[in-house]
Amino acid sequence: MPTASGHVVVAKIGSSSVTTGDGGVDDAAIAKFCSGVASLREAGHTVVVVTSGAIAAGLTALGLGGDARPDDAVTLQALASVGQSRLMATYERSLASHELVAGQVLLTPLDFGVREQYLQARSTLTRLIELGVVPVVNENDATADDEIRFGDNDRLAALVAHLIKADTLVLLTDTAGLFTADPRLDAEATLIEAVSATDHDLDAQVGGAGTARGSGGMASKLAAARMAAFSGVRAVIARASRPDVLRDAVAGVPGTGTIITPGEVRLSARKLWIAFARPRRGTLGIDAGAVRALVGGNHSLLPAGVTDVTGGFGVGDAVEIVGPDGATVAKGLSRVTAAAARDAAGRRTIDLAGDAAGVVVHRDDLVVLAER
Repeated sequence: MPTASGHVVVAKIGSSSVTTGDGGVDDAAIAKFCSGVASLREAGHTVVVVTSGAIAAGLTALGLGGDARPDDAVTLQALASVGQSRLMATYERSLASHELVAGQVLLTPLDFGVREQYLQARSTLTRLIELGVVPVVNENDATADDEIRFGDNDRLAALVAHLIKADTLVLLTDTAGLFTADPRLDAEATLIEAVSATDHDLDAQVGGAGTARGSGGMASKLAAARMAAFSGVRAVIARASRPDVLRDAVAGVPGTGTIITPGEVRLSARKLWIAFARPRRGTLGIDAGAVRALVGGNHSLLPAGVTDVTGGFGVGDAVEIVGPDGATVAKGLSRVTAAAARDAAGRRTIDLAGDAAGVVVHRDDLVVLAER
């Protein structure tokens, strides 16, 4: 990915930060954000924007504003179709005031799951950057459905960071970062300024979607930051309204937000998608020997190592794999149905036949999440 002497930055801003209370586009908030983007560009950094807000923008345009967000797929697609052009028009005006050109890029999960489309998406973003354009990325919500979609733009931003080999991913939201407890409920909660991507104790401290106007929440931002970390990308979760937040996040100014530091493991885009973006349809409990085989030996999960099966997953569905202590070991795509996994659990491959034979999760479809 071409860049000057500065960093390659993916800056994502959420619906709650770019829309007003009644769901309309907040021109002032986007103007402030774009001013920060311009500041990074002036400092020699490459910037790709990932924005939410198309559905929220469509709410007001169609007279459907307020906190009662529709939840049926067809209405949401229609709202996105109406709102996306309004959202982009605001970005175009705001970036033009800094003599920058915006380029709209709408992506779908297939752009990351299919090799040819992945390369095409990377080529398009690369060329836009070469031309001096600021790519403004969003999910193609007008055609996405519940079965084939990212679910929120935090994960999309992490995948874009992987795609363009970014140095830093900045996730802007309406809170200052990760806290030791929910600051809305605990006055003594303090900001966590830095954390490792492998610190699973954080999972208990984050909740679901933050507002009616957004589809994400702190849990999705933590998942996205971990996705970035497994790409070798430093991630920062910070408050969008903070003065100079983009500049300070890239510079690593203390207190800007929560920094999620990358570890040594690097994953492909496909494995990032399996690990953090594919919804879990079930859980496989495994014994200590299977844990050692997966974590230390790069092996597939065989039926003999399975001790428990929960959920009603099918072939190709994502399953979480947990050890005897209940800790997450890995996540992968099942090669068998839940029923077949139950029938085969604890049995040697040589004793099995038919659909239950072979492996439960092949190593090519498995991502180890436990520390090696």
